[in-house]
Amino acid sequence: MIKAIHTEDAPFARFPDGTEPPLSQAIRVDGMIFTSGQGPLDPVTNAISDDFATQVRQVLQNLVAVFVAAGSRKDLIVKCTCYLGDRRDFATFNRVYQDFFADCPVLPARTTVVTQLVREGVRVEIDGVAAVDPTRQ
Repeated sequence: MIKAIHTEDAPFARFPDGTEPPLSQAIRVDGMIFTSGQGPLDPVTNAISDDFATQVRQVLQNLVAVFVAAGSRKDLIVKCTCYLGDRRDFATFNRVYQDFFADCPVLPARTTVVTQLVREGVRVEIDGVAAVDPTRQ
């Protein structure tokens, strides 16, 4: 069974005209969870930091919040696809990403791409795949 996931613990940003984007924050199917891209919007303040490292941390926190809402946890993330708006941010991105996953026994598989991101002020976006926590199936 395919189940759409939504949580208020991670942002679900509307388009500038107020309409909702045509997507789910995540989909849970057959013991796996697939997220949509998560951006650096703080779900409490609705602000985006100008600081790149802060944006990366917020994106990763938002990603984990969606996985938790779907029945997983940080150490069960198996794949991340990372989108950077500027190649010059790559070293900072790696440092923050490595620090974030330092407590996990295995790092997720990862692809990192430099691209033009859609929203103004967004310098990083990440989507991911995780296994469902076997104690929460």
